[in-house]
Amino acid sequence: MDLEQMKKDLGGGAIFPIGEENRAYAQYFTGECYLNMLTTTGVGIGVVTFAPKTINAYHIHHKGGQILLVTGGRGWYQEEGQPARELRAGDVVNIPPEVRHWHGAAKDSWFQHLAVEVPAKGASNEWLSFLSREEYDKLD
Repeated sequence: MDLEQMKKDLGGGAIFPIGEENRAYAQYFTGECYLNMLTTTGVGIGVVTFAPKTINAYHIHHKGGQILLVTGGRGWYQEEGQPARELRAGDVVNIPPEVRHWHGAAKDSWFQHLAVEVPAKGASNEWLSFLSREEYDKLD
């Protein structure tokens, strides 16, 4: 981990501690990622920090959906079949349930967001395939 570059990309440092390396979900990320669960009571909220070039696999939040609150760096969000959307600190992404999507860091920047799991009875998360490296490399 390049702490100096991470601090620079995240605007001087992370608002919340980045937590531990995200080993439990490592198979769903293309590279270095960190997770700090701020709360799991009521509404699950986690700080997710992506190293440059790290994205997660396409996934679907069944029933509850997800909200991303970008806290630093530069990254991407894309729903299947839609153009990718660049994300920066202060951006908010409301992801309805049943929408196939991915998100993660730009090639040249660390990226961090709060991931808010929208509560719903029977909510679950389904991990799918990765965006191809060729498609990711086309993003500016």
